[in-house]
Order: sequence, then structure tokens, then C-alpha cells
Amino acid sequence: MQYGYLQVLDVLTTLAFLKSGVDEANPLVSTLMQAVASPVTVLIAVKVCALCLGIYCWRVRRRTTLSRANTFYAVLIAWNLLCLIVGLGTQSMLVGGRA
Repeated sequence: MQYGYLQVLDVLTTLAFLKSGVDEANPLVSTLMQAVASPVTVLIAVKVCALCLGIYCWRVRRRTTLSRANTFYAVLIAWNLLCLIVGLGTQSMLVGGRA
């Protein structure tokens, strides 16, 4: 359950980055995004694959692997949110707004 939730949060933070003009950092996903008209389609396809891997790990009792993946995604999402907040704060300062 946590793994799926973290995948959704990863998609949302990625979409926020793309909307802000930041390129996708994952080279594989970035290449796929250039080949397909809709980045959302690529993100959904990649996350469906990730969810399938998560379900596989859960079914074959690879709980440690799943726990490590959860930790990785939790840290990644925290980093993404920090970057977005700092970036938004920098933008508002550039246009004379208050953070």
C-alpha cells in the first residue's frame, strides 16, 4: 500500500517539475517522453510497471526489497518537494513577491 502511494506522489512531483519547466532526470523516462506526445502517458506506463514489480516483490515475500524501495521513494519525494518549494520561493522573490 505504501509503495503504491509513493508511486502516485512521485508522479505528482514529476508533473509539478515538468509544469515548472524542469526536465525529467531519469534518462530512460526522459528518452521515452521525447518519443511519445504525452509525458503523462509515459509516466503512467512507467508507474504501472513499477507497481507490477512492487506486487511481485510482495507476493514472493521480498519484503526487504520493498522496504528499501519505499525508503528510496520517500527520500526522493522529500527531495522533490524541497526543490519545488525552494524553486517557487526563488521565483516569487524574482518577481518581487513575498515568500
